[in-house]
Amino acid sequence: MGDVQVTCMTKPNPDGPHEEITHIGSMKGTWKWRREQVIASIELGTNTFYVLDPRTNKRSEVGVVRRPGQPPYLRTHVDGNWNDDLLALTQCP
Repeated sequence: MGDVQVTCMTKPNPDGPHEEITHIGSMKGTWKWRREQVIASIELGTNTFYVLDPRTNKRSEVGVVRRPGQPPYLRTHVDGNWNDDLLALTQCP
């Protein structure tokens, strides 16, 4: 896939602001990957994933966060700062 824009995400409880994301994908339905697939792809350097801010068109890179005692999770960052751009996306179809 290469360098891919993420336009939607899936989490178990759509109304929960801090639940973990289980999938990311495209609103056009052309792709949808499980979190574990995305993490492996990022860490192997196979693909890069990003989100565009709809207001500024600024790019946020999707990265992997690892904390002791917790499973790895996905989060976006821009200019060296982590942000919640993934959580702001709509649910995938």
